[in-house]
Amino acid sequence: MNAFLKTAETYTQGTKTLPQRYFTSPEVFAEEQERIFSKHWLCVGHQNHIAQPGDYFVQEVAKESLIILRDRRGEIRGFYNLCRHRGTRICENDNGRFRESIQCPYHAWTYGLDGRLIGAPHMTQIENFDKTQYPLYAVNLALWEGFIFVNLATQPEPFESVFAPLLNKFTHWNLPKLRSAKRIEYDVRANWKLIFENYSECYHCPTVHPMLAKLTPYDAAENDLYEGPFLGGFMPIPKAGSVTMSGNACALPVGNINEEDHHRVFYYSIFPDMLLSMHPDYVMAHTVWPQSPERVIIFCDWLFHPEAFDHPNFNPNDAIDFWDMTNRQDWHVCELSQQGISSRRYQPGPYSPRESIPAAFDREYLRVFGQAK
Repeated sequence: MNAFLKTAETYTQGTKTLPQRYFTSPEVFAEEQERIFSKHWLCVGHQNHIAQPGDYFVQEVAKESLIILRDRRGEIRGFYNLCRHRGTRICENDNGRFRESIQCPYHAWTYGLDGRLIGAPHMTQIENFDKTQYPLYAVNLALWEGFIFVNLATQPEPFESVFAPLLNKFTHWNLPKLRSAKRIEYDVRANWKLIFENYSECYHCPTVHPMLAKLTPYDAAENDLYEGPFLGGFMPIPKAGSVTMSGNACALPVGNINEEDHHRVFYYSIFPDMLLSMHPDYVMAHTVWPQSPERVIIFCDWLFHPEAFDHPNFNPNDAIDFWDMTNRQDWHVCELSQQGISSRRYQPGPYSPRESIPAAFDREYLRVFGQAK
């Protein structure tokens, strides 16, 4: 028995899947929104989506609408999407570009891209009215390797402390400079935790993903993060190849990765809403947004080296089509899992040694949630 299996057995021995209530209960879902998604650092996207000053996108987080934008100085900022006058929702579009300011559609209160109130019609007639007292409400925001994170907590744990295990881990992958070639939104009828658990093992790959299983052996995973909020490791891929429809590399290398990593794909889950897949020639990033106990919205971005877009051999669809197919295979079995777990006869089943990372995800989830099985 190899070292991986010995380690895996240590972490899965006697461990079973979560009880039904964690996948079906509205009360559990509401508590997750409060304890997890309202208090933890969440990835809302990559900075390439707001590349120019004035660019913005809107993201809902735990029922809060947030405006994420790049201001005139190039700084990325985040604000709650409500006017300080009477609380009106300001931005109705999912994304766009502000010209010079942000204006409420109701009474035309106007804000700079730094959040300052710069215009409030007729309010000068109010004695002692001070515009400096009414900026847009800022949201806690942090950048990590080009990805934008927010936290709704009043006093969140410092980002640098939470992300200490990852802060310098991927610097050679050139992640901040990458550009998205495609984003796909998936609406999946399954609990969000099933998405994480499915992503974190390849025990299912021979039956669910026959094309993926041909490119990378399902039983060859090696994990370097196997406990806590960040989980994952790598799987081998063919030399001079990639995880694409053709099996060939589809773009320039994304970063200054070493020769050994040119033959690997890295998969990491970043609790509680991000899945990061790093291939030699592209990076795929999912963000996972629970909508109910039995429904989740997933955004998937395919990111490439900026110089790849002008290269004559650039073929992003080779990767996008492969993973769109694979994603849909995954979402289908997650929906089947949700259907089965919802049965009155469901009982937690034992994890195999090939499922040490899903078991670790469950432990972290229960730790954060403050409950035990």
